[in-house]
Amino acid sequence: MAENVINDNLSFSAEPIIEFRGVSKTYPTGTHALEDVNLRINKGEFVFVVGSSGAGKSTFMKLIMREEKPNTGVIKVNGFNLTKMASKQVPKLRRTMGMVFQDFRLINTMNVFNNVAFAMHVIGAGDAEIRREVPKALSAVGLGEKARSMPMQLSGGEQQRVGLARALVNAPDLIIADEPTGNVDPNMSYDIVTMLTEINKRGTTVIMVTHDHGLVHDFNHRVIMLDHGKIIADIPAGGDNV
Repeated sequence: MAENVINDNLSFSAEPIIEFRGVSKTYPTGTHALEDVNLRINKGEFVFVVGSSGAGKSTFMKLIMREEKPNTGVIKVNGFNLTKMASKQVPKLRRTMGMVFQDFRLINTMNVFNNVAFAMHVIGAGDAEIRREVPKALSAVGLGEKARSMPMQLSGGEQQRVGLARALVNAPDLIIADEPTGNVDPNMSYDIVTMLTEINKRGTTVIMVTHDHGLVHDFNHRVIMLDHGKIIADIPAGGDNV
């Protein structure tokens, strides 16, 4: 991985979907998770976030989702100022996001269709819209024939595809993928990132945390590297990232 390469050539004329200005986060335990982080992610980018355990990746994602608040600095996501946001506004922020997790987080008592539909019910979508959009999302991830299957009847890779369909179904502006390939085999890992890349090509911003430097190399998107809470490299798409 190339080190100490800071990308100073981003197109700041583009509209940012995520902006951190002087953001620091220290937990009550005294752990300094992030320190004076400044970055800008523009709409339509695909960004890998990499770093060793304890580098600050999880905190970075939690701040974007407003699961945590910074001690100092300003965070803006998709037009929302997270540092001034009232708690009652957080659901509105999260409706603009799709989230994909390492552990899938499917509801085992619901079939595939209803797992994806659940994300639409949460935002108050009507039954007709759900019947129309859920099959589209399942087809987009290659699971059109699995709508009535239960999660435990699926492979790990298929379960993660359900998670991706659930993230997609509300047509979010931003997809947050936290180690989405951590519990699937290498071939499925490649397929998952390929699907995220295709989604990104249609205009959705994708932020993906990963430990898999092979995937980072193969897909050659922008890379932000964290170490001890600081950005030590910000390599543009097409750069020498491994």
